[in-house]
Amino acid sequence: MTDSSSPRPWADWDHMVKIDPDKTLVEGETFDDVCATGTDAIEIGGTLDITEKNMREVVKPCAAACADHGVACYIEPSHAGAVVHTEGLDGYLVPIVFNAGDVAWITGAHKTWAKTDANIDWDRTFTEAYIVMNPDASVAEYTQADCNLDAADVAAYAEVAERMFGQKIVYVEYSGTLGDPEVVAAAADRLDEASLFYGGGVGDYDAAYQMGQYADTVIVGDLVHDEGVDAVRETVEGARDAMREQQEA
Repeated sequence: MTDSSSPRPWADWDHMVKIDPDKTLVEGETFDDVCATGTDAIEIGGTLDITEKNMREVVKPCAAACADHGVACYIEPSHAGAVVHTEGLDGYLVPIVFNAGDVAWITGAHKTWAKTDANIDWDRTFTEAYIVMNPDASVAEYTQADCNLDAADVAAYAEVAERMFGQKIVYVEYSGTLGDPEVVAAAADRLDEASLFYGGGVGDYDAAYQMGQYADTVIVGDLVHDEGVDAVRETVEGARDAMREQQEA
């Protein structure tokens, strides 16, 4: 488990698994199996059909498994109703979609959470500056994101997120498809201290290694639900090898 009191508890994460409460794990696999892949963190959240009920059904056993394996466990709430407070959580990673067409996903949903939840632990609540890149993804439709962006646009968003809005995480999200490495590299080049998360289409060692050359943390989501823990373990190895080479260079 990471130190959630740290200003950047994700600083040493090479790899993270995103668990969608509306989906199941591969038959016969458990949250303990996911933690045993070597991933550094699990983030629980999704875009569609996320309710307090299905969040609660996943968060408690997942947080317990993470605690047993020393893996960080965070909720990524898509709306105020998706937030649950339970023992074992390290905290909350809250998306702010910088290229959203609907401003609710920049400040509105966050205002609703603050207004309706008196139990927010702000010391363990952090934001992720999302740049959504796949126009066919549910998150793009949900937030009305402008995905017609080139590398220079994404780099500019990354710089604005860090320099003007003080974001400590910039998240380039291709959700369901493998992104353009040049775009990810452009975002990385413009960041000074902020960490770069990458998610989307990472399904094997090579994809994780490729994106790990630029991102600080490589994230897999659908893979754990569709292919299972052996496939996830490959991506952990790919991300870790890429990070190790960066450190040695």
